[in-house]
Amino acid sequence: MDDKLGFPAITFDDVLLKPRYSEVVPSEVNVSTQLTKRIALNIPLLSSPMDTVTEGRLAIALAKNGGIGIIHKNMPIESQEEEVYKVKRSANGIIVDPVTLRPNVMVEEARERMEQHNVSGIPITEESGKLVGILTRRDLRFLERGNIPVSQVMTKENLVTVTGEVTLEQAEKILTAKKVEKLLLVDDSYVLTGLITIKDIDMMNRFPHACKDRQGRLRVGAAVGVFDFERVDCLIRSGVDIVVVDSAHGHSKNVIETVKEIKKRWDIDVVAGNVATREGCEDLVKAGADAVKVGIGPGSICTTRVISGVGVPQISAIYEVSQVASKTGTTVKYLKSAFAFVASFRVT
Repeated sequence: MDDKLGFPAITFDDVLLKPRYSEVVPSEVNVSTQLTKRIALNIPLLSSPMDTVTEGRLAIALAKNGGIGIIHKNMPIESQEEEVYKVKRSANGIIVDPVTLRPNVMVEEARERMEQHNVSGIPITEESGKLVGILTRRDLRFLERGNIPVSQVMTKENLVTVTGEVTLEQAEKILTAKKVEKLLLVDDSYVLTGLITIKDIDMMNRFPHACKDRQGRLRVGAAVGVFDFERVDCLIRSGVDIVVVDSAHGHSKNVIETVKEIKKRWDIDVVAGNVATREGCEDLVKAGADAVKVGIGPGSICTTRVISGVGVPQISAIYEVSQVASKTGTTVKYLKSAFAFVASFRVT
């Protein structure tokens, strides 16, 4: 049997870290890392794109604390888009494309839109985008009829607006002074250009290490299958920050071709996997993958190794893949139970 064995390998249960002298306390440790060269994480933690693990709620919780969630693909495209949308709308710095309604829309529809987008107020604009009012839950609280236009109940006077650029600190002072929850951004023609809410400012104060994009929105990723370019296109238009080409066997022609095509068509960071060998990592990096997902059956609930007899113990798999990643500056994402950890391997 000895000549039939591949090589000795180890997994997490086989390894302990040897303690040494330290003068560092936990509060002084910086655990931030790079998921890709363009996306930074404040904690090296991602959730697995499994239908029993990651949808909008978990992705929001992770991003608030500095990680990122990967929405699973076992759902229709429209449903996955909605989960991404929930995350991107859950917190904002400056909302550059706020939900709006026209003055002639019925109150009943306005209530439905508020519930759909989980907002407490909606700016009312004309077809040209000119701001004419704002409808809030306060305006609707004691209203019994729903078949009247919002123009009859919206707040029209003394709207709290600002023209030009404004920082979040300035916005907070204005909102506090005016005792309102929403600051409306307009241009010189009174056309609505954005929105800042006190809820988002409070969230940023409570979660200073949140993982956010350039617009101040929480980051989120989404999984796709091989050659599912329609899904990729819809997710990118929904604002997804990173795409994960997710396959049980990532070192395959279909996965490699999918990564190549995504990188050719769109300017989006791509994670690809799963792999467990140097050759698998090397081929995915050549295809354009910005990060590589490591692990064939290492999860506590995964049955891949039991059913197929295929895999590599996870510590050894990470070591093998890192030998390639360290030469290319590629990030390695490895699985342990329902969560994945991120390690950046670079030559120094």
